[in-house]
Amino acid sequence: MSPAVRRFTRAELLQHHGATVDDFVGPDVRLLFVGINPGLWTAAVNAHFARPGNRFWPALHRAGITPWQVDASGGMRPADIEMLHARGIGISNIAPNASARADELTADDLLHGAARLEATVARLRPRVVAVLGLTAYRQAFHRPKATAGRQDEMLGDAALWVLPNPSGLNAHETVDSLAVAYAAAARAAGLDLP
Repeated sequence: MSPAVRRFTRAELLQHHGATVDDFVGPDVRLLFVGINPGLWTAAVNAHFARPGNRFWPALHRAGITPWQVDASGGMRPADIEMLHARGIGISNIAPNASARADELTADDLLHGAARLEATVARLRPRVVAVLGLTAYRQAFHRPKATAGRQDEMLGDAALWVLPNPSGLNAHETVDSLAVAYAAAARAAGLDLP
């Protein structure tokens, strides 16, 4: 059973502006998904992509990356954590501080976040890093002409993919198109998919 969806007032969510969210990593991360930065709902429950309506968890399930759809809106359940760790899935962000929208980040936030991410990847040593957000990737890593998909360069020892962000603000993507993109990175990381 999923945790109950808590409803937050705008004032309650705004109290989490600038808060950090823990990286979600287990002992053997094979595929590290990297968001732009945590949203306020994510900060409130300390669970990535937690805002109801975010398409990250439905896309992972549709792709076969997870055997069930995780509902992180009230926080992560122990069964979800165990399953994700067993699958080798980790989650981080370019910038660690929560905001209402990613466009609130400064260029410095993204640049410092890129250095932080490089250190995280060096420590975790995943097979694949999947950055979810082309514009943020271009800015953070000084790659203004980068395109979506597998990148020619590596991030540390990891294969680097830049994939669509699952936010509802990215309106031209669907759960199905996100699932296709995320499945390609998962296969490259060696995850067994249906």
